[in-house]
Amino acid sequence: MKPLITGIHHITAIAGNPQANIDFYTGILGLRLVKKTINFDAPDVYHFYFGDELGRPGTVFTTFPFTGARKGTKGTGELTYTAFSIAADSLDYWKARLERFDVKVSDVLTRFGDKLIRFEDHDGMGIELIANDQDDREGWSYGQIPVSHAIRGFYGATLNLRSKELTAQLLTNHMDYRFIGEENGRFRYGTQGKPGDIVDILVNHSGNRGQQSAGTVHHIAFRTANTTTQLEIQKILMNNGYQVTEVKDRNYFMSIYFREPGGVLFEIATDEPGFAIDEEEAHLGELLKLPEWAEPSRAQITKGLAPVVLYPEKYV
Repeated sequence: MKPLITGIHHITAIAGNPQANIDFYTGILGLRLVKKTINFDAPDVYHFYFGDELGRPGTVFTTFPFTGARKGTKGTGELTYTAFSIAADSLDYWKARLERFDVKVSDVLTRFGDKLIRFEDHDGMGIELIANDQDDREGWSYGQIPVSHAIRGFYGATLNLRSKELTAQLLTNHMDYRFIGEENGRFRYGTQGKPGDIVDILVNHSGNRGQQSAGTVHHIAFRTANTTTQLEIQKILMNNGYQVTEVKDRNYFMSIYFREPGGVLFEIATDEPGFAIDEEEAHLGELLKLPEWAEPSRAQITKGLAPVVLYPEKYV
């Protein structure tokens, strides 16, 4: 039987200044802005989607940029580090590139046999680049980064929790994940164990809970094929005591949400229909796209949003 969940769909974070957010993720990291829309639950706030050329599931890092938001703090009950996948020989390139743009970068670390570097964006968002030879996805670049070194999508994510047992049971019993291994108090799970589906649980029994604001992750979404498989997952979760929302239409995918036992907000999102339903592939992210219900208020919404521009060539 095919698994209902096949890895990570997207990860959504809270950010501060919208222009600084676009500059960092498109300019410095080289991700493509595949969609510029609004937070459907807070229409006065942008929702940016950054990913590969088409915003394929497993590549998309999204942000809610709140102008003037205070910085949050990392802690337990949160996804503290988002890991992106790069080619095995790209680590030196990225370390030099980040340092050139005054991004403080860790020494090279080793985890489960792969080398990585760790840093934070301008808001304090925890990011890792993991070099590996297991990722056959193609990178994408605006041109300021060689495609051979471009980010290929997610590698995985780190959940910082006070205990792992109940979350591990959720992943392995109900979400098609399996235990891969443990290293230095870090417990690894995956659907296939490949870049794009890795979830690490880092146990911190006495840690303080994180404070959510700019520079922290709002939720992690896991991918499922379509609405049929999504409803199957919803039923499984509800039958096992999880408080799951109704299906919500996010235009580019359908979503359900629930909190895992450690406090992290989980989403299950469909692979369909994708980001090309309201823009041509060559022009993704160029216009402010609104859901149908918000179109009558376009003038008012646009007036309340700070203007942003896209100029990744500044970061050659």
